[in-house]
Amino acid sequence: MRRSFIFAGLIATSLVASVSGSSAQQQRMVRVGVLECRGGASVGFIVGSVTNLGCVLRADGLPEDRYVATIRKVGLDIGITQETTLAWGVFAPVDRLGPGDLSGNYAGAQGSASIGVGLGGNVLVGGSNNSIALQPLSVQGQVGLNIAAGLESLELRPGR
Repeated sequence: MRRSFIFAGLIATSLVASVSGSSAQQQRMVRVGVLECRGGASVGFIVGSVTNLGCVLRADGLPEDRYVATIRKVGLDIGITQETTLAWGVFAPVDRLGPGDLSGNYAGAQGSASIGVGLGGNVLVGGSNNSIALQPLSVQGQVGLNIAAGLESLELRPGR
């Protein structure tokens, strides 16, 4: 079991590195803030899962911008988590985003493992014309028993 968690971590690290490297080469990106998301329980169904989260974009000098997120994973996803916390560095081709500008669909690679408390990581690209990248800071904190690796999609909608 321990080898499986180490293997999942190595897969996640390599997926994150390859996706972040390719998206960074396409255009000059500026870090505009941090997107923090929190959610409740999630159950993995071997070939995928769906998780709903509440998110806040925190950017220097701007009011908090709230979103509702739906994360869908496809690939290996086995287990149960009680709560999940994610944080992504938000990179865009401009240095400021307006309210709701992160709304849209994102896709990328992900991996995570936990026995009790665990970690994960993912890199996502999407938003307006696929011009926004969400990159790890996304060290995912979760509580539960879970192992996951594969592809992930994130839908962000304006929240309250």
